[in-house]
Amino acid sequence: MSYFDAASSAPLHPVARQALLASLDEGWADPARLYREGRRARMLLDAAREAAAEAVGCRPDELVFTSSGTRAVHTGIAGALAGRRRVGRHLIVSAVEHSSVLHSAEALVAEGGSSTEVPVDRTGAVSVAAYADSLRSDTALACLQSANHEVGTVQPVAEVAEACRAVGVPLLVDAAQSLGWGQVEGAWSLLTASAHKWGGPAGVGLLVVRKGVRFAAQGPVDERESGRAPGFENIPAVVAAAASLRAVRAEAAQEALRLRELTERIRARVPKLVPGVDVVGDPVQRLPGIVTFSCLYVDGETLLHELDRAGFSVSSGSSCTSSTLTPSHVLKAMGVLSEGNVRVSLPRGATEEDVERFLAVLPGAVAGVREKLGAQTPVTVVEEESLVVDALGKRCPIPVIELAKVIGDVPIGGTVRVLSDDEAARLDIPAWCEMRGQEYVGEEEGPAYVIRRAT
Repeated sequence: MSYFDAASSAPLHPVARQALLASLDEGWADPARLYREGRRARMLLDAAREAAAEAVGCRPDELVFTSSGTRAVHTGIAGALAGRRRVGRHLIVSAVEHSSVLHSAEALVAEGGSSTEVPVDRTGAVSVAAYADSLRSDTALACLQSANHEVGTVQPVAEVAEACRAVGVPLLVDAAQSLGWGQVEGAWSLLTASAHKWGGPAGVGLLVVRKGVRFAAQGPVDERESGRAPGFENIPAVVAAAASLRAVRAEAAQEALRLRELTERIRARVPKLVPGVDVVGDPVQRLPGIVTFSCLYVDGETLLHELDRAGFSVSSGSSCTSSTLTPSHVLKAMGVLSEGNVRVSLPRGATEEDVERFLAVLPGAVAGVREKLGAQTPVTVVEEESLVVDALGKRCPIPVIELAKVIGDVPIGGTVRVLSDDEAARLDIPAWCEMRGQEYVGEEEGPAYVIRRAT
């Protein structure tokens, strides 16, 4: 079995396992106590904090350990907003942030604040100018991920941080996907991360608040972790997280070169092996181990099951995965195809043999799914130089499959109206037009999607 979903959670690093087991015998006591066992636990906690701070590039007293990366995000955003409440209650986020950031923005709006989502281009990158234009006199905080978790695109954090610094607005960086590969550059103010993304144990997050940043922790406060993460510290897990971060950093440069070669092989060969594929994300400014592509005329959930049966664990941002019935907000913001989406995120140590086997299995898996889905036939009606495809009640990719079948039946300049009540069609039909060189006219009530044949 080949595990190709490291962006969701990386396998536990051997150093993390060793540190976890060793510290179970030494780090069980209360680090706030002055007796011998407490002092020993405190030494382990302080050493872990210093190691993590060195990896981040901050002072040890600026870093606290939280119970997860999501908790770090929620705590960081809430504390920064509260600390700058006299400035205003406006938050800026990108349209492709992790759901933990977007949920915090939704909570702010529900409480009477305001939020601006900065759009991205088709590679998933934000525009520095667009971020700067979103800054207002009442902006309390801006948020930007260091790299995207679904497509791997690296964001211009340093440039956005400079734009924010120029007007006195702190920038919170979600570095969950990138911290294992290197420090986040730029004059950021707050940073969050999650240990299970780099091979540490689950249940450990990092929150960094730079000195001088106004911050007011919310909720009940105790003496633990500078009052920013209440509760008894899980010292063995914290020690393992810091030890594994140091270990993966030591390997990062060499491993990044190796994984980039493997993911570039996938990016280059998948479109040649499988017709109707769109490889998404920035081709250059991206993380080493992530490659994402979408296959036309394929149900995402079915494809993932086929690959799982073939021995490959991959993930998807497709609208048709079992976890959600709506398209990925990341793919939607990028304006790319969501159907048949596959994210391959290689763990450290992934082999060339595993990648070659994946490339050998993928074409047959896609072809098999396409053959199954091609059997459904919605009704097609001719109206002068227009075709109407009734795909109501059919889930994507069926509406797109039927569009592809009939587009050649209308003359150049003629139109096809696709009737579809699947939310994913709103994203996938325009994306199909972009891929196939056809003109997307727009959406009508019904809902109906109008396409004009251009080629």
